Amino acid sequence: MTTRKDCERWDVQDDLAGFRNAFVLPKDVIYFDGNSLGALPVRTPERIRNLIENEWGKELIRSWNSHAWINYPRRVGDKIAKLIGASSGEVVATDSTSVNLFKLLGASLRQEPQARRVIVSERTNFPTNLYIAQGLVEMLGHRYELRVVDTAELEASVDETVAAVMLTHVNFRNGDRHDMAWFTRLAHDKGAIMLWDLSHSAGAMPLHMQRDCVDLAVGCGYKYLNGGPGAPAFLYVSQQLQTALQSPLSGWMGHKAPFMFDIDYQPATGIERYLCGTPSILGLAALEVGVDIVLEAHLDKVRQKSERLGNLFIQQVDERCGKFPISIACQRDPALRGSQVSFHHNESYSIMQALIARGVIGDFRDPDILRFGLAPLYLGYTDVWDAVTVLNEILETNAWQDSTFKRRLLVT
Repeated sequence: MTTRKDCERWDVQDDLAGFRNAFVLPKDVIYFDGNSLGALPVRTPERIRNLIENEWGKELIRSWNSHAWINYPRRVGDKIAKLIGASSGEVVATDSTSVNLFKLLGASLRQEPQARRVIVSERTNFPTNLYIAQGLVEMLGHRYELRVVDTAELEASVDETVAAVMLTHVNFRNGDRHDMAWFTRLAHDKGAIMLWDLSHSAGAMPLHMQRDCVDLAVGCGYKYLNGGPGAPAFLYVSQQLQTALQSPLSGWMGHKAPFMFDIDYQPATGIERYLCGTPSILGLAALEVGVDIVLEAHLDKVRQKSERLGNLFIQQVDERCGKFPISIACQRDPALRGSQVSFHHNESYSIMQALIARGVIGDFRDPDILRFGLAPLYLGYTDVWDAVTVLNEILETNAWQDSTFKRRLLVT
């Protein structure tokens, strides 16, 4: 039987324990929502202050050159490339995940022959990804089809009519993790382009874009990369596809000579062709701080700790909360889940609100899921123990029945 003293010992022995000091964490909070918004790095306020007061405040427009602001998307992209198993020149940090998805999905459809008119995705994908695909299909006059299927039907749904397969590596609700190499081979065997969303995996585990022969990917900057709310996202394009594909958003930063101000668009030859408008320098500066911290850690160790934290969380809920109607919603096998654990309960919303009121911050996902993100750089084993202690107390005392925690639906 695991005890709190065991957890304290594991925290002392943890190779990653020192990274907790790299983040601003309130003393009365246990933060299990880093898979939605990562914690604030200690170095970020000073970096932003310096950028505002000196680079912007004193040097003004000269900082585009003197501080290489113009190179920010590529520079931060090259750092992210190291985290996802890509090479320099295959990643840029820019725009939002949704905008990048539109660019890469649109580029994929432009490149495919007329016989390939289908985009395949799964019903449990993050909804905005499906919205982007739906909007693209409508914009193109319904000459294409979005084929949305259950996860179990994915393999049978990828055939010679498919232009692109669009999947999220780690499911946002239950944390189920796809076999990236296997699905990429499936798409390639049918002649389709494979497009991955890495939002719930980048920075939380080793990824292997080149090894797994991934064509295209997008990802988020404000989750495990700790770039701050609304941080710039990133996109990856395999070196082999960069000149074959052209973004449908042909903005001036993607031009091969943006400061020539030519009225005719000519795409850049490399990853810069997937840029569009002027980059967000404040956002990129904050993102770079978060990425640098993750680069200081060894992602294999990050992943190992994530698996142990998840296993401990599941074990403790089984042992201490098993008498209540709460059940596991994620995979027990850590190889099949991302860096989160999820549980079913009919009153998940109210329970999560009660947890948050007690300083244990996770989140709720429809219809009945309690979701706990595991950010190994600033979470410890004692945090897991204490969180389950609070969860058990809430269930034991029916504290979630307080009207304060009941869900209120907006009626329009």
